[in-house]
Amino acid sequence: MFKILSKETIGVSIVRMVIEAPRIASKIGPGQFVIILSDEKGERIPLTVADFDREKGSITIICQTIGASTKRLALLNEGEFIRDVVGPLGRPTDLDGIKSVAVIGGGVGCAIAYPQAKYLYNSGARVDIIAGFRSKDLIILEDDMKAVSHDLTVLTDDGSNGNKGLVTDGLRKKIEDGADYDAVIAIGPPIMMKFVSLLTKQYSIKTIVSMNPIMIDGTGMCGGCRLTVGGETKFACIDGPDFDGHLVDFDELIRRNGMYKNEEACENERFHECNLDKIGGDV
Repeated sequence: MFKILSKETIGVSIVRMVIEAPRIASKIGPGQFVIILSDEKGERIPLTVADFDREKGSITIICQTIGASTKRLALLNEGEFIRDVVGPLGRPTDLDGIKSVAVIGGGVGCAIAYPQAKYLYNSGARVDIIAGFRSKDLIILEDDMKAVSHDLTVLTDDGSNGNKGLVTDGLRKKIEDGADYDAVIAIGPPIMMKFVSLLTKQYSIKTIVSMNPIMIDGTGMCGGCRLTVGGETKFACIDGPDFDGHLVDFDELIRRNGMYKNEEACENERFHECNLDKIGGDV
């Protein structure tokens, strides 16, 4: 059992939890993830660790409540316990030798991009962060990202924050203005990572992307997280989750990630009905 030390809502349907997990906190590195089982009725959820504190023995996760299992997790409060937290899993991101980097986050992907930026910033690298959201109301971690970057650009699809554009627009401008990046780290929706990788390929900039396809066991046994990288089958949970963005077959990944939409919708409906029964009320 893992105690929830704090919980807060940081955006629309987005929850941040600090969890007591000293053994995981002592070993985890940027880019690694854990698998969480909220209770005996929940499903296993892979979540990249957004931050960690080795001295306090805690890890931080950020969860967007989309499916039934993430909603079940978000029902837990400070002082309560999560049944299982397994990790650290995956390989830490190889950030050695990077002196100048653009870290790009899309939506809740900023929670995964943040620890990468923090590590590089604290290591003395030049860090520019470009974060993209659909609208102003969905912006998260702005102050956190500002604290671990030399320059933060926040863009919205609809321009509601006064800065309209896509992350690729922001990145292209940085490059054309003379930014000399050793690497670009892009984390967010697969379609976003695809177009960032297509852009950086034009400039021959090393690009690291974080793959978060469907995961079940997190140890490579189930094969649910397989993807094609450079023409070879890889497993995000043990070979990644980070890969060369210029080699990932994003189109295949996007197709596979959409395979279970109908099942997810049905499970969401069952979760909703179950909670109505609990409160015994009409909506």
